[in-house]
Amino acid sequence: MAKNSTENTITGLPRTIHQGVDGLRLQTLVRLRWLAVIGQSVAVLTVYFLFEFSLPLTACLALIAVSAWLNIFLSIRWRVSLRLKNKYAALLLAYDASQLAGLLFLTGGLENPFSFLFLVPVTVSATTLPVSRTLALGFLTMGLITILATFHYPLPWKPGEHFDLPGLYLAGVWSALVCGLGFASVYAYRVSSEARDMSGALAATEFVLAQEQRLSALDGLAAAAAHELGTPLATIALVAKELKYDLPNSENFTEDLDLLSSQTDRCREILSKLANRDEQQENMHTRLKLTVLLEELIEPFRTGMPQINMIVKPGGDGSFEPVVTRHPGIRYGLANLLENAVDYAKSTVSVEVSWTVREVVVAIIDDGPGFSEDIIDRLGEPYVTTRKGYGQKQLANAPTKGHQGMGLGFFIAKTLLTRSGANVALANLAKPQSGATIRISWPREKIEPQDDGWSF
Repeated sequence: MAKNSTENTITGLPRTIHQGVDGLRLQTLVRLRWLAVIGQSVAVLTVYFLFEFSLPLTACLALIAVSAWLNIFLSIRWRVSLRLKNKYAALLLAYDASQLAGLLFLTGGLENPFSFLFLVPVTVSATTLPVSRTLALGFLTMGLITILATFHYPLPWKPGEHFDLPGLYLAGVWSALVCGLGFASVYAYRVSSEARDMSGALAATEFVLAQEQRLSALDGLAAAAAHELGTPLATIALVAKELKYDLPNSENFTEDLDLLSSQTDRCREILSKLANRDEQQENMHTRLKLTVLLEELIEPFRTGMPQINMIVKPGGDGSFEPVVTRHPGIRYGLANLLENAVDYAKSTVSVEVSWTVREVVVAIIDDGPGFSEDIIDRLGEPYVTTRKGYGQKQLANAPTKGHQGMGLGFFIAKTLLTRSGANVALANLAKPQSGATIRISWPREKIEPQDDGWSF
C-alpha cells in the first residue's frame, strides 16, 4: 500500500503551506515549544534569583521571548490543526535546536546538564518526518553540540568560584549526546514506521472485509427487490390473461399474450428464488464438507501447471469429515495461500486435509524454492514480500510468474485466518527436498457451525 500524503490547500493560507494527511501537526510543535519556554524560564530565573548565580539574564530571556513570540505568531496566523509540509516542520525543529544551543552557549555549553534536551527535536523528527529530513536535523544538532563543546560562556556558579570540567569529561559528554541522538532517532523511526505500516495494512484488511460485506448486503437488496417487484408482476400477468379473453380479435394477439404471460411467470420464479436465497444458503449453499470447499478453491488453478493434488487423511478416531460454512475470511485466506503456492511451485502443489475429533488441519505444500531464510520469521507482517514489483531488493527465489505483490496479501490472509480461530505455521521441507509448507489448523469447534446460530 503506497503511503502517499494527499494535501489540500487551506482557504486563506499562503500557497507555500498546505494541510496534509500524514504531516506533523502545528499544534504539536506549538505545545512542545510552550513547554520549553516555561521550563527554560523557570530554570533561568531560579538560577539567577534563587541560587544567585551570575549569568547573562537579559540575553537568555530575549532568546526565550523569541520562542514565545514565534508560538503566538504561528497560533494567530495559522490554524493549530494544520498539518505542515515536511520541510516546514523540519525548519521549526531546526529552530528549536538552534534556540536551545543559544541558551546553552550563554549558560555553560555541554557543561550544562540540560544539554541532553538536544535529543528532543531529533526524536520528534524521527517519528514524523522522512529519513532525509531527520538526517539533516541530526547533522545540524551534532554540529551545534561540537561547537558548544569548545565555545561557550562559563557555567553559572557561585560568586568567586569557577566551575571547569576536564576536557576528557566533556569529550565523554559529547560522545554520549551523539550516541543518544543516533539511538533515539533510529528507535523512534523504527517504532513509528512499524506503526504506520501496521495501520496501513489493517486498513487494507478492513477494505477486504468491507468488500465482502457489500457482497453479502447485495443478497438482502435482491430479496427486497424480489418482494417489491412481486406485486406489479402479478398485475401484469392478470391483465395479460384478461386481455386474452376480452379482446374481440384475441386470436391475433394470442401468441404475444402467451409469451407475455410465460415471461411474467419466469420473472416471478427468478424473484422467488432471490427472495428465498437466505434460506437456500443456510440450508444447502453455505454449509458444505471441508473437502468440497477446498475443491471449489482449487478448481480455478487447475488450468495448467503446476499440478494440484488434494490428499485426504481422515483421523483414526472415527470422527466424521467437518462440515463448514462459506466464511469469506476462510475462503479468502486459503485462496491467497494457495495462489502463493501455485506461483512458487515448479510442478506440484499438494493440499493435505486431515481431521480428528478435536482438530482440523489443512496443509498447503509446494515443490518450489521454499521460504527465504531472510524473511521466513517475518512473513505475516505487513509489507514483507519476495514478489517482484515492491521494494528495491528482490530475493533470488522470487518467482518470475504470477502477479506483482506488495506484501499485504499474506498479511491479510493470515489475519483473516487467525480471526477465524486458526493457527498458521510456516516451514521449509527437510533437505534434500525443496519446497515450503503452510499448516493451517483450527480447533474443531471453531470451524464447524453450531446449531445455535453459529458464526465466526
